[in-house]
Amino acid sequence: MSKWEKLLNKIISLSKDVRFTELKRILESYGYVGRKPSRGSSHWTFRKQGKPPITIPENEPIKLSYVRMVKDIIESEE
Repeated sequence: MSKWEKLLNKIISLSKDVRFTELKRILESYGYVGRKPSRGSSHWTFRKQGKPPITIPENEPIKLSYVRMVKDIIESEE
């Protein structure tokens, strides 16, 4: 099993030890563009044409609700 498949399985199984960088990598691979506000916020906003934006905090640990959002994106793209 490749690293990519392991990462997807980690997200799909709603693992509690997901890192922000992993979520960012997944979203970018599905065509989302991430942008961090220039001042004071630790939240990144990811946008893709024709899809609603998703905002995720850079702080860790990542809450399960954000992992669930990314899981929904993975399932809708496949």
